Amino acid sequence: MDEQPADSPDGGPADTLVRVLIVDDHPLFREGLRAALETDRGVRVVAEAQTAGAVPDAVADHRPDVVIMDLNLPDASGLDATRRLAAQSPHSPVLMLTMADDDGSLLAALQAGARGYLVKGAGREEVLHAVRTVAAGGAVFGSDVAARITTLLAGSRLHDAGQLFPSLTARECEVLDLVARGLDNRRIARELVVAEKTVRNHVTHIFEKLNVASRAEAVARARDMGLGDS
Repeated sequence: MDEQPADSPDGGPADTLVRVLIVDDHPLFREGLRAALETDRGVRVVAEAQTAGAVPDAVADHRPDVVIMDLNLPDASGLDATRRLAAQSPHSPVLMLTMADDDGSLLAALQAGARGYLVKGAGREEVLHAVRTVAAGGAVFGSDVAARITTLLAGSRLHDAGQLFPSLTARECEVLDLVARGLDNRRIARELVVAEKTVRNHVTHIFEKLNVASRAEAVARARDMGLGDS
């Protein structure tokens, strides 16, 4: 790919070329997003990735100014990839662009280190503004989620798992809290006075609803929400 500075809209060289990495497992979405971003001559998509596992190499190879990250990826959560980037590659901040608009996902993204959060369906200008803002070191959130951030960060709902994980039943929230405390299924069964098989079923349902693939990932999500405290 040609990496020479792009022209600005007025025909002169762009003052600052914003280099973008798109991380999403849907090819048609990536194609549409690339086309929308590159209508601005000051923005260039330098790479794409389909999985969380491909992100570190893509960042190392292309050194993007912004990583646009989906929350749900086939091999791991975008939250895990965001957390690693925030720790290892702070020069490549993450703008989360996802279908998830629930409070739990929003707060988890913030705590993982995302510098922006938009819901898919945001307009081209809103996405471009977010990309420029994050690349410049700022933080930006969609108009539909910004009003909820103060309440979430104030902590008044941090431990209300029913609101942070609205897809989970009350019992599943209870099980998730115990999982986050490090209890195995046998100990959880004793704690709740239920059969171990019942706990296994709850854990399976939790994995499906939170779109996680492992117990460790479920624990990370729960602890991001403040669950699992002794």
